[in-house]
Amino acid sequence: MQIEKFYYDNKIVKAFGLATIVFGIVGMLAGLWAAIQIYYPASSLNLPATTFGRMRPLHTNAIIFAFVGNASFAGIYYSLQRLCKARMFSDKLSWVHFWGWQLIIAAAAITLLMGKTTGKEYAELEWPIDIAITLVWVIFGINMFGTIIKRREKHLYVAIWFYIATWVTVALLHIVNSVEIPVSFMKSYSWYAGVQDALVQWWYGHNAVAFFLTTPVLGLMYYFLPKAANRPVYSYRLSIIHFWALIFIYIWAGPHHLLYTALPDWAQSLGVVFSIMLIAPSWGGMLNGLFTLRGAWDKVKEDPVLKFMVVAITCYGMATFEGPLLSLKNVNAISHFSDWTIAHVHIGGLGWNGFLAFAILYYMIPKMWGTELYSKKLAQNHFWLGTIGIILYAVPLYWAGFEQSLMWKSFTPEGQLRFQFMETVTNIIPMYVSRSVGGGLYLVGALMMVYNLYKTMVKGTFIPNEAAEAAPMIKETHAKKEYWHRVIERRPVTLLVLSLIVVAIGGAIEFLPTFLVKSNVPTIASVKPYTPLELQGRDIYLREGCYTCHSQMVRPFRDEVARYGEYSKAGEFVYDHPFQWGSKRTGPDLAREGGKYPDSWHYNHMYDPRSMSPGSVMPQYPWLLDDALDTASTPAKIRAMRTLGVPYPDGYDKIANRDLMQQADSIAASLKRDKIKTPSNVEIIALIAYLQRLGTDIKTDPAKAEAATVNP
Repeated sequence: MQIEKFYYDNKIVKAFGLATIVFGIVGMLAGLWAAIQIYYPASSLNLPATTFGRMRPLHTNAIIFAFVGNASFAGIYYSLQRLCKARMFSDKLSWVHFWGWQLIIAAAAITLLMGKTTGKEYAELEWPIDIAITLVWVIFGINMFGTIIKRREKHLYVAIWFYIATWVTVALLHIVNSVEIPVSFMKSYSWYAGVQDALVQWWYGHNAVAFFLTTPVLGLMYYFLPKAANRPVYSYRLSIIHFWALIFIYIWAGPHHLLYTALPDWAQSLGVVFSIMLIAPSWGGMLNGLFTLRGAWDKVKEDPVLKFMVVAITCYGMATFEGPLLSLKNVNAISHFSDWTIAHVHIGGLGWNGFLAFAILYYMIPKMWGTELYSKKLAQNHFWLGTIGIILYAVPLYWAGFEQSLMWKSFTPEGQLRFQFMETVTNIIPMYVSRSVGGGLYLVGALMMVYNLYKTMVKGTFIPNEAAEAAPMIKETHAKKEYWHRVIERRPVTLLVLSLIVVAIGGAIEFLPTFLVKSNVPTIASVKPYTPLELQGRDIYLREGCYTCHSQMVRPFRDEVARYGEYSKAGEFVYDHPFQWGSKRTGPDLAREGGKYPDSWHYNHMYDPRSMSPGSVMPQYPWLLDDALDTASTPAKIRAMRTLGVPYPDGYDKIANRDLMQQADSIAASLKRDKIKTPSNVEIIALIAYLQRLGTDIKTDPAKAEAATVNP
């Protein structure tokens, strides 16, 4: 049999690896800055681009798509060539993928800091960038499948199964969740509204964690862990169970982010059931990874790559146990909207994603430069700094989460709320300080890695085209009996189609009843569309990222009804494109904010929050008092809303600004009565109009609301 000689392309791996390092540091710096702002709001510098509401989406997008995304691509391009014993299908497509992804990241950073956002968590990027993501993702898929098809290995190794499932599921998630109607070049409205938008968003949001932060990283684990340990994967059959059970079950679990909300109860319960089931495949994968190291623990003590991988896999196990735990309704009643969720997310982000990214960089770079790692001692120090950083980050936030929930739910013997919301904020400031210290240590460790890898590169010589040889794949001329999964492994297109079917089932079963059965979202006659001024104010609310700190969802609990007002109904949100239920309460819920305070209170609160709420950690928004409202965009926004089914009268777009100015003049007059002189055409007027509208469509009957609550 003739042996074929060929070359692996290390240049593309190097490019993605360097991008991982650069954007990892940038994303961590943004996260640290945002963490400091929570207890020291002046660190926002009172600039529009650097407030928490804009820095937080920048941080999450930088870590998810720039740091972990580039790390995944680096690992996939490195491992796929070696698993297929073939160079990538097209060097040109590899570089189009690389530069396209980096341009998307740059565009995301610029637009998010400018306040160009859809207002949907982890999917904030506007429609032109969404289209670019789709095109680049297709190019990546063509290059990946082209490589798989021209492979010299007959069977596809388990890592490639996870790469294929990642590609097809991320494509499905992105396309479905990004259906939106453009208003202008950088403004759009979600096609979905209210309850339906919430379901689609958290189907996407939960599974972005599943299929962008988990499945590709599991594929990397299945390749790099056995390579670094020089041992085979513990169990092939456990790999099969892990893969198919994980991708089938994961997709159903999104509704556990919406427990006790206005989402229909059957959908919430479905999310809970599948979340509990998710423990089995997740822990199967964790154990498969850890058992691979049986007999190699002496090597783990010495090898920093394996050290990082062991903690990464352990954090994966912790996070995938805690996730189902948090989906239990009685636990979720305590954890949701609190810092417990933030701690949970960062066990996965810092431990699982971060540490595994560090491990593959420490593994790949010495090999591509043909040398040894510059300093194992530096890598060991990085490991311990990172580990201590994770502990100092997460433990105080668990404490903060428990403290928040206990204080929120505490009543006096007389039946009154024991604590004002602001007390629950100021009481956990020390935990926030500790969190930022932990994040700082983690960042210092990453900077040590940068120095170590730089010195490794200088020490060696880069191998752009790594020589390899292998026999061509022989096509079978006769059928022979073999294990059933081996048949699927020979057929990548079959594996792709089966993966798509498996992941599409859960979403379809959850979506169709919610969208097609009207009783799931009963209408409320008193709920009317936003006025033009309120619509403009809502867009300012989204632009400033207010949803990152405030929820708009009163759950049917005694403490929430007592604190905020009547619990939220599904029919209240039918004109919300997108929904704004939120996922964290750094500030109080705003679902019933309308009419609680005079217009002047909101004006002064946006100018200097601490003047109205001593101890507030909210940044100042002085530019809202000066910046002119963009009324030229009003007609296009009204037309877009009409297209989405919002019942504005025919031709209303032509006269909408007339009504806008009438309402603006009335608010300016109200402010003037309180000795605040301001023109009618500034942004603060629109934001006040929106805040004063929230919850006013529902007439609250306190006795009725109290009777309808639960007290977990």
